[in-house]
Amino acid sequence: MKKKRAFTLLEIMIVIFLIGLIGSVIGYNMKGSLDEGKAFKTKHAKIKIKDILELEMARGVNPEDIVEHPEKFLKASGVVTNPDKMLLDGWGQKFEISLKDDGTLRVFSKKHDSWTRGKTQIRGKDLEDQE
Repeated sequence: MKKKRAFTLLEIMIVIFLIGLIGSVIGYNMKGSLDEGKAFKTKHAKIKIKDILELEMARGVNPEDIVEHPEKFLKASGVVTNPDKMLLDGWGQKFEISLKDDGTLRVFSKKHDSWTRGKTQIRGKDLEDQE
């Protein structure tokens, strides 16, 4: 009759180390995916906000009023139900809305800009103006 051999402490430690190593690799990769999701949300929110506010400008609303109180005009458009949430980028920072010299709106996110600059420097490309 054969005796059953138990696991040694070393074998258990190796298994726990491997599980931790695999978990940390997965966690590290998930962080990049989360940032890409935040950037995606921010990019599309910028486009949507700019389009809605430009429609309000086309209706004859004073552009300075739009820049000062964008949430009021987003709510009045009927497209956005929660304008305060819409005016936050993926990182929870408020968008900066201003008028360019040519009279068009500029919707800007500092976090998205710095994230985009970091991604383009990693890839070795020049940052293009995406607005």
